Amino acid sequence: MKKETKIIVGVLAGAALGATIALALSSDSTSDIKGKLSDFFADLLDVSKDKLAGLADKATTVADKVKDKLADINA
Repeated sequence: MKKETKIIVGVLAGAALGATIALALSSDSTSDIKGKLSDFFADLLDVSKDKLAGLADKATTVADKVKDKLADINA
């Protein structure tokens, strides 16, 4: 991983840990905390899936362009 990527991952992990601790220390009941954490991680998972799907589409597009260019060069 690049240094910048490690920093970003660290910041995001710290934010998630901080949010978890804040929810645990809040005055809400245990079931409310579990619900909030569940919703938070479900949303995080959905966003991650969307971004990964977008990256897969971009990678496929780039790969197709490279194949076309190579075919033109070899022709």
